[in-house]
Parts: sequence; C-alpha cells; structure tokens
Amino acid sequence: MIADATGGWRPYALLTIFCAILFIPGIASLPPLDRDEARFAQATAQMLETGDYVDIRFQDQPRHKKPAGIHWLQAASVQALSSIEAREIWAYRVPSVIGAWAAVIMTFVLGAHLFGRTAGLIAGGMMAASALLILEAHQAKTDAVLLACVVAAQAGLAHAYLAARDKLSVGRAPIALMWIGLGAGVMIKGPIAPLITVLTAAALSLADRDWRWLGRLGWLWGLPLATAMALPWYMAVGGGAGGGDGGFVMTAITTDLIPKLLGGQESHGAPPGYYAVLALLFFWPGVFLMGPALWRAWRDRTAAPVRFCLAWLVPAWIMFELIPTKLPHYVLPLYPALALICAWSAAAVIGGAAPWFNKRALWITGGLWALIGLALGAAAVYLPIHFGATATWHTWFFVLFPLYALVTSAAAMKHHVMNEALENAVISGGIMVTMVLWLMVAGFQPMWVSARAADTVPADIRTAAPVAVAGFSEPSIVFRLGTKTELTNGAGAAGLLKSGQATAAIVEARELGAFKDSMGGLLGRYRVAGIVSGINYSKGKKVALHIFLPAGDSAK
Repeated sequence: MIADATGGWRPYALLTIFCAILFIPGIASLPPLDRDEARFAQATAQMLETGDYVDIRFQDQPRHKKPAGIHWLQAASVQALSSIEAREIWAYRVPSVIGAWAAVIMTFVLGAHLFGRTAGLIAGGMMAASALLILEAHQAKTDAVLLACVVAAQAGLAHAYLAARDKLSVGRAPIALMWIGLGAGVMIKGPIAPLITVLTAAALSLADRDWRWLGRLGWLWGLPLATAMALPWYMAVGGGAGGGDGGFVMTAITTDLIPKLLGGQESHGAPPGYYAVLALLFFWPGVFLMGPALWRAWRDRTAAPVRFCLAWLVPAWIMFELIPTKLPHYVLPLYPALALICAWSAAAVIGGAAPWFNKRALWITGGLWALIGLALGAAAVYLPIHFGATATWHTWFFVLFPLYALVTSAAAMKHHVMNEALENAVISGGIMVTMVLWLMVAGFQPMWVSARAADTVPADIRTAAPVAVAGFSEPSIVFRLGTKTELTNGAGAAGLLKSGQATAAIVEARELGAFKDSMGGLLGRYRVAGIVSGINYSKGKKVALHIFLPAGDSAK
C-alpha cells in the first residue's frame, strides 16, 4: 500500500488528511496548559488589546525570553478566526497546527529528495504520528512552528550539499528556502535554527574534509535576506519601541540562555542520556525502527544522504544532552532526521534492497514499542478512575486499541511484512496518542481548575473590573479571566474587594483564613458561588478554589 501511494499528489493528500486526524481533535476542548502555553497566549492577547506588536509582556512584566514571531502568527489567527474578548485557546493554537503540518509535508519532500518518495512518505507519516509532535501541535507555543523553519532550512542545505557532492549546480530556490527558514526561525525562537544548521554544515565539512561547498550557499544575498527578516524587530525592541525597556537581547541571554547552559533552570535539570530515553516515548510509535535503523545508518554513513541525516542528528543531539537544562521538546527539531533514517532503512527492506532487520534487535525495540503503547492505554484507563471518574466507552477503547495495535504490528513483524508493520504501528499509534489527548486528558476535570474556576465567574462581572485571585498564580487563570486579573494573597484579595478595585475573588483554601479575617463584617456582602477542587499539575499539589461573588449577583 505504501508504494502505491507515492505517486503524484497522493502523498500530499494522504499526509494532510493524516495530520488533520491527528492534530485537530482536541485543540478546542483541551483547556490552556500551564505554564508556557498560557504565558504565550496571554502575551499575544495583550498585544491585541494594546496594539503594541513589539513589546512582549505578561500583565505588567516584560517577557524577554522568545522573539515576537509566534505572537504575530497567533495574533493574526485570532483576528481572522476569533476575537480578543472570546479568549478561545484554539485560535491561538492554529499556527502550531499549521506549523506541524508544514513540517510533515517538508519532511516528505526532503525524504523524497534524499531517499525516494517511498522513504519520504514513511518519514512524513512517522513525524505526523510522533507523540511529541502531536503534543506540540496542540499547544500555542513556538516549537511546532520552529520545527517547520528548521526543516525548511535543512532541506535547502541538503540540496546544496548533495549538488556539491554530485558536482551539479544548485538553483536559487533551495538556497532561498534555507535562508528564509533561518530568518523565520530566528524570529520564532532565536538562535536554535541557525545553530542546528551550522552544526550540520560543520559536521559534513569535517567528515568530508571539504569546506568549499559552503561557498555555494549564497552568502552575499542570503545572509542579508535572513537578517532583513529579523533585524527590524530586534532593533525596535532594543530601542525601547512599543514600551520595551531596551534590554530584550541582553535579558534573554542573561536570564534565559546562560542559566540553561550553566544548570537545570526552573528545576528542569537532567543527566546526559535523558533525551535518548525519552525518545522511546516521544518518538513513539516510530521508535520500533529506531535502534536497527541507526545501526544501519552508521554502517552506511559514507553515503551522502545518510551522512547528511547523521550530521543533522548526532552533533545537535550530543549538544542538547550536554546542556544541563532539559525539556522534552528541545530535541523536536532533530526528530525529522531520525524519521528520515528510519524511513530510509524501512524503505530499503520494502524494496528488497536490504535484508530484514536483525530479529533480536527488532524484537527488543518492538517490545519497547509495545510496552509503551500498553502503558499509555493503561494510564488513560487508570488515572481517571483513580481520581474518581467513571468508566465510559472510551475508557475501554484505551484498553482495546493498544492491544489491537500490538497484535497486528507484531504479526506483521513476525512475518517480515514491513509495510503492514509500518502502517499498523504508525496509524494506530498516532491515533491513540490523539485520542488520549482528546478523550482522556481534555475530559479529565481535576486538571482544569483554572478553566472551571473562571467559568464560575459570570462574564459581566469579570469584564466590569479585575478578579482577585489569592494563592493560585498559574498563567492559565490570567488568560481565562483577563489581563487585569490581580494575583495576590488572601489579605490582598480582601483589600481589593473592600476598596472596589476588584469585583470578585477566587481564594485557594490555604489563603481562606487570611481572606475571611481581612474581610471582617464585609464578608456577608459576598456569597460562595462554588468550590473548584482539583490538581495544580504544574506543582503536583491538590488545590481547592473558593469563588466569592457579590451576594446580589444571580448564578449563571
């Protein structure tokens, strides 16, 4: 079936439909995630409210960590599809969905150029189904769009490298794609895209002992093109335009980049090997090919297309493993190289150009693949029931679907039918990850205390004046309640209500005593409209939010 789907427009259509199935369900039902997504979305909402598209702020605090590119894309999406007042998180997520889809399509195009259309289609399918990309496509952050920028830049670099190896000329279009990808990447997440491209080019040049091909990258016009895409905003924010304080770049370096290089920033430290272990989960379901394919790639590393993928993957992966601060999505820009290597190896087996994988190695990685699938299904069943939810039809789906995927894929592996193993593993695995997000995570009410508490406050009250929130400071509640939300303690919330600077209060149980003591006799003017209990998953603590509304207000 895979070989039959590689002609003409079919791969583009199939991958687009597959991406729609995996990326779209859940983007509206999944509430804003703490903490990064809610911070990005809130900063974008403030841009729309103020009309200042240069200065990035979360409430009154400068947010000098990432450039403005992702906020501009989100703002355009909200203006086209929703409204500022609606605070609909799905509209902020649309750029991530489009970025993830673009990365998948470009992975196919690059794979077709390197290894043929069959390998390109397999690589695109693996990227679409990877658990990490599905997660990032559902979040209003930088990483899915950055991935598209990196794949674009690497595709242009690959064209130039292979043309140099074959002593052929390379047109301007691939080179322009590279520089545009780099310029856009700088506007999305600073130096990450150029760093990956530089490491790839350096590794290739060292391996080949040849630096001359780098002179064919159009430096005289490409570098100014990329610079022109990013420099105006950096100059504007550096000059204090739009309310900026002139310290964006220096603050980003001193408070974000350097701390990540020196230690585990914000408790996100981990030892080397962290990403290799996590790939078993986040590159799932394609992970069953990872070990054997990497072994074959290293053995055949003199082949130019394979060498390019290894140069993309290995140096940057080592760099990320050595940096003390680690988060799973940091290595997402390297997953296309991993997918391409796996796809090249699988396509060779399908086409008869390579023998079946070593049985022992395949069963080890296949066994890990099966265990992870079963663990996902078991967790999706157990956690809601553990926290008091009742079993529904989709609870049992999460039991049966991993079993189905395991049985069908294992049968195909046993009979050495690579195309069926790939189709069953990738399609069923990707759909399972999406269903977990859509049916289990989005519906797991104890996680979504911000959304539930904000929905308890009537719209007319939260728009009339700020809501005071005591003892709970997650960014998602600011996004849901509005920019002017006051984050304070129990006594502070009482003071805001008594002075008329707030119309309602949301008080966490630990601050309830201080709030009531400070309110004194005025407490009778307010009623408890509800108590929202759940889990603050950012801190791993249980919380109980008491919602105080004016006593004369009628509940909605």
